[in-house]
Amino acid sequence: MAVTAPDARTRILDAAYDLFSRRGIRGVGINAIISQSGVARMTLYRHFASKEALVLAYLERREEQWTRHWLQAEVQRRAADPRERLLAIFDVFDEWLHQTGFEGCSFINVMLETADDRDSIYRASIAYLAGIRGFLEQLARDAAIADGEAFARKWHILMKGSIVAAGEGDRDAAKRARQMGRLLLNDEGPAVAGPSRSAV
Repeated sequence: MAVTAPDARTRILDAAYDLFSRRGIRGVGINAIISQSGVARMTLYRHFASKEALVLAYLERREEQWTRHWLQAEVQRRAADPRERLLAIFDVFDEWLHQTGFEGCSFINVMLETADDRDSIYRASIAYLAGIRGFLEQLARDAAIADGEAFARKWHILMKGSIVAAGEGDRDAAKRARQMGRLLLNDEGPAVAGPSRSAV
């Protein structure tokens, strides 16, 4: 059976995803994306009216592939108990932080590259980071933690801190964050017994 070649839009987005992830959005021009995707300039602009539109599509794909299909799915696969799922985040991160070519968090990177709260790209980055906190808040509520929102913000600080520390060269940062996370969970008191949950 013949394998169908990716359409032009997919090739453009594939190239943008690779280049933006590794080099940032300001470090990559349209010419580099055209060269890597193998499409004509007019074809690129037919699918994406501007670089801004392409960056927004990249962030959307990053949220789908990194946040949902990788991070959330792996955490749910590795543990059934909500508190253990929170800790499993750092087990997943530990493997990621040790990968060759570790590129950091695209949402943080793009947010820092724009740093203008009127910019649609900046606002999208903030929204995707908030989406991660929403996942954490749900885990906290499932774990019977009283203030799920406040706890999610604390946990997110540990996650983001481990990413930045890894960027500095501390590839064991997720292990350290896991240790601090367990202390944070202990401060919330013991888990409250409830209906059993099966791993997804």
